[in-house]
Amino acid sequence: MSTAWTWDFSGYDPKKERTIEALCTLGNGRFATRGAAPESPADTVHYPGTYVAGCSNRLCSDVAGKRIGNEEMVNLPDWSRLRYRCLPDDGPAGEWLTPDDPSLRRYSVSLDLRGGILTRRLFFQDGLGRRIRVTHTRLVHMGDPYLAAQRTTFRGYGWSGAIEVESIIDGNVTNAGVERYRGLNGRHLTGHRAGVEADGVAWLSCRTRSSRIRIAIAVRTSSRPLVAVGASCTETETVQRFRLPVSRGHSAAVVKCAALYTSQDRPLSEPLSLAVERLSHTAFATQLASHRVAWERLWSQGELKVPGESGRILRLHLFHVLQTLSPHTAELDVGVPARGLHGEAYRGHVFWDELFVLPYITLHFPEVARSLLMYRHRRLPAARTAARRAGFRGAMFPWQSGSSGAEETQTLHLNPRSGRWMPDHSHLQHHVGSAIAWNVWRYGHSTGDTGFVQGPGAELLLDIAGYWDAVATYDTDRDRYRIRGVVGPDEYHDAYPEAAAPGIDDNAYTNVTAAWTLARALELFDGLPAARQRELVEQLGLDDETLNRWEDISRRVYVPFHGGVISQFEGYGELAELDWDAYRSRYCDIRRLDRILESEGDTVNRYQASKQADALMLGYLFRPAELQELFDRLEYRLDDEVWRTTVNYYLTRTSHGSTLSSLVHGWVLAREKGPDAWRYCEEALLSDVMDIQGGTTGEGIHLGAMAGTLDLIERGVAGLEAGPNGLRIDPIALREVPRCSFTFCYRGHRDIRVQLLPGRVGIRVPHSRLIAPLPVCLPGERLVTVAAGEQRWFRLPLW
Repeated sequence: MSTAWTWDFSGYDPKKERTIEALCTLGNGRFATRGAAPESPADTVHYPGTYVAGCSNRLCSDVAGKRIGNEEMVNLPDWSRLRYRCLPDDGPAGEWLTPDDPSLRRYSVSLDLRGGILTRRLFFQDGLGRRIRVTHTRLVHMGDPYLAAQRTTFRGYGWSGAIEVESIIDGNVTNAGVERYRGLNGRHLTGHRAGVEADGVAWLSCRTRSSRIRIAIAVRTSSRPLVAVGASCTETETVQRFRLPVSRGHSAAVVKCAALYTSQDRPLSEPLSLAVERLSHTAFATQLASHRVAWERLWSQGELKVPGESGRILRLHLFHVLQTLSPHTAELDVGVPARGLHGEAYRGHVFWDELFVLPYITLHFPEVARSLLMYRHRRLPAARTAARRAGFRGAMFPWQSGSSGAEETQTLHLNPRSGRWMPDHSHLQHHVGSAIAWNVWRYGHSTGDTGFVQGPGAELLLDIAGYWDAVATYDTDRDRYRIRGVVGPDEYHDAYPEAAAPGIDDNAYTNVTAAWTLARALELFDGLPAARQRELVEQLGLDDETLNRWEDISRRVYVPFHGGVISQFEGYGELAELDWDAYRSRYCDIRRLDRILESEGDTVNRYQASKQADALMLGYLFRPAELQELFDRLEYRLDDEVWRTTVNYYLTRTSHGSTLSSLVHGWVLAREKGPDAWRYCEEALLSDVMDIQGGTTGEGIHLGAMAGTLDLIERGVAGLEAGPNGLRIDPIALREVPRCSFTFCYRGHRDIRVQLLPGRVGIRVPHSRLIAPLPVCLPGERLVTVAAGEQRWFRLPLW
């Protein structure tokens, strides 16, 4: 039975197995292994996968008559593979047992969040009444980022004999975990070698084809009593065979300890020798104990408590965020993979999802947040090159980023509904640059890390501002600056109806965040030491004319309106209205309305229909007062009435084809005290747990939505904002979340704890002789301080 700290999945349903594999993935921020059954290789039901952060490779494929190159996160050799069969004293050997065997009688999977441990239980009974219970216990070590282990226990009932066990390292793997990609070349690994050392350690090494990353996995299989009966190796596989005596009333176990190294690890060394040597002293019990300790430390630092079922789901979300982005991640050159290290959807690429992930990470693991921002900074030269090739100054960051920082967005995408390959123009989502700028700004305010802000952060923010300056064109008729030929967060609208060229003009979200970026860049530059200013002037080619133009653009960017609401983009209000009821009655699930319309020979570009929050994203990034101040600076009216009308307008015109959509709509409605706020918040909570998009979770969890729900509690419900002059706490009334508590970091303060109860908020600052009292701004602009070593409670306005 599931509890606050465990997730249990009972019964074997092949249709749900991929989803369970993704939700039961184990990782440590460096590598992760999907929660697949070790008995089964990849097939139409099962998909084992192991992925190392940053380990990617590029292959070319023939698609719709074109030669297309794709870089993707590589599925590595399967270290967990184990198969077994019964060898009774009084009968023939049984079949190799798997969850798909007809003799399976009971099946359950249990994920222990507190300890990061996956347990799978199977019970078989054959036609002769012979029964066997099998229990797999797996971990991917959170303390040691190179280790994983799996213990399998066997217990026989009604017979005696032996279990034949094959411990396998399977290197014959491909990237085939996403159905719509299966027509593409997925064989990333080559140069396989395999062997077994004299002490019984099996190993397999290989490399990626084009990136030439060397990979080595070593496995020690052990237990008592365990009799080795042979081993064999091919180029792509090692198989060690053992015989495990089984008798009535006694259990027997076999343990696989694995070490995984690549040539990307630092310090540089030979991966194979490191992997083999690492297994010289390993014991499952020791690994299990130290692994639990490491998780205990993480849970303390990342604490977020909410009562009831919502809190249980939030804990699962936090578990997967920490497995993807742990303190080990801070040692790597990686960004935020949109689908975690849990599957192959989106090819492991880095999108704008850090916009939803970094707010939580910054407050709890600032060193990890800094590393993720440094991933962007290291790719600043590539962004500058992309802007220059497009004829602009500054830095144009890619919509999909990988190892090099070049644009990795596909040029074609498959519509599974029609079977047609369609042009993909999503690379025109240049608003990703503003997302990076926003995270730089928030990180600086939260941490006070002046070294980063004045160094790499300033270069990022100023170069992104330089790009917006370069692409903004002055319109004399409007006396405004316009940004044309883009795609907004909506993603559905990539062109005007009947237009020959892709892109739409003056996407409100893109324009407003560009204006915000320019204003913040000026503010940051003005606050820099004179020597650093001179350095950046020389490095980035800044002068007074440029800075004055930034000021002008930041105050006069064009924002389209129609019918008293913010237009998603220029001309949005002139598009046709869609008969939503008719499409819902015909198709039931219309989240991917774009695919439905394309399969009918139509296009969503003709309609006022959005995939996800677009203009309403402004309400996610900025508090109401901030948003009004931003529009005031642009000399547009945005009072409560205009914003409320805008929210209601887009609510009825959105299909929620992204898991981020319900998150943002729930956030905005909660701030507006909308009656449907919780319906959207709940959908965001359940998006992966219930696989509401019908099969997408099995291809990898949605990391942005998971982290976004954590941020929903801390920044949304509790109203926590970190600024240069202190913390702001401005809670909202959400009946379904009557109380919550969490710990976080702020400008040198560690483990600050906030407890939110109806009508009260408690703030505790740990003892420190070196940290000044913490300034806090409460509702009504009430300023208070909490000294180190003190806990104070404050009354809040009645909700």
